[in-house]
Amino acid sequence: MWIQNSDALQDWLRLSSVSGLGASGARRLLASGSPEQLLQCRDVELLSKGLKPELLPAFRECTTRVFPSVSKWLDSGSHRYVISCCCPEYPMQLNEVHSAPVLLFAEGAIDLLSLPQIAMVGTRNPTPGGMTAARSLTQELVCRDFVITSGLALGIDAECHRACLQHGGKTIAVLGSGLAQCYPRRNQALAEQILASGGVLVSEFFPDVSPRPEYFPMRNRIISGLALGTVVIEASLRSGSLITARYALEQNREVFAVPGAIHNPAAAGCLHLIQQGAKLVTCAADIEEEVRGQLRPCSLKPKVVASLPSPALLDNVGYETTSIDEIAACSGQSLSEVMQALLLLELSGLIVSVPGGYVRTRRD
Repeated sequence: MWIQNSDALQDWLRLSSVSGLGASGARRLLASGSPEQLLQCRDVELLSKGLKPELLPAFRECTTRVFPSVSKWLDSGSHRYVISCCCPEYPMQLNEVHSAPVLLFAEGAIDLLSLPQIAMVGTRNPTPGGMTAARSLTQELVCRDFVITSGLALGIDAECHRACLQHGGKTIAVLGSGLAQCYPRRNQALAEQILASGGVLVSEFFPDVSPRPEYFPMRNRIISGLALGTVVIEASLRSGSLITARYALEQNREVFAVPGAIHNPAAAGCLHLIQQGAKLVTCAADIEEEVRGQLRPCSLKPKVVASLPSPALLDNVGYETTSIDEIAACSGQSLSEVMQALLLLELSGLIVSVPGGYVRTRRD
């Protein structure tokens, strides 16, 4: 079970509070004993277990000063958990990563953490085409029963979370702050929607920890570590999304990239990833094909092929912005008929309204 004993929680918090130890260092120590046993060891024993000499003072001085705030956070809401890397609830996929945190703070449906996930990340300043790709791929992945994992950031991350909820899927948001300090504030309502819809929020940071720039790359290794593969949708060459992709490669996970226009700076990172060997993807089938071998047969969900509304009109909507006048002219229908058909297509998720007209979202 997740940590429920007060004394055990204090020991785990003390171990996690040792400045300079880090996740990898803590895991090396835990290979030879529990936090309670480690905290009772003599200096010579700790050194023999791999603790660096310069960390001995910090190890001896670690206290339970964070315990009251963590305890308060646990008691002030429902479905809140502290999960150690020794708990069965700790996701096995993430536990395979040598630098994975020894503690996870989670709120919501923690069973999702062990289900097949695809990470979806991208720029905070997406183009309309990038947003369309995010919505379309998310919808298709939800139809295939994948959990969508992302970082709750503005832009592509938030759009993937929203699209997942819109289509009845489950999503995991990994934060670069404590769970009591949701960041960005503009996505506080989205975080609440994720919880209300049976999703889960996750962080390695103590609940009251505020966001800092260096925390987001740390957050990214958890996003990729939880998932079978990471999809990058629009990213500049300096984007944090490429950090997530690099972590995925280091973790021996699949990396996927959605191609974009060669002169679009927001697509440069994705094109670079493709040049480096990432799989180019245009639909969820491309993703499922690569991760299928890691899925249990019961976790596969076949795509349901339904009859399409207004198929003839759909043929006149391109994958780049197509104006309503152009659609009407090509279809030979009246403007009122075209508007009604476009509404049905949009409600079916086959097209999306963008400035200047409509864009087709997927190939059916």
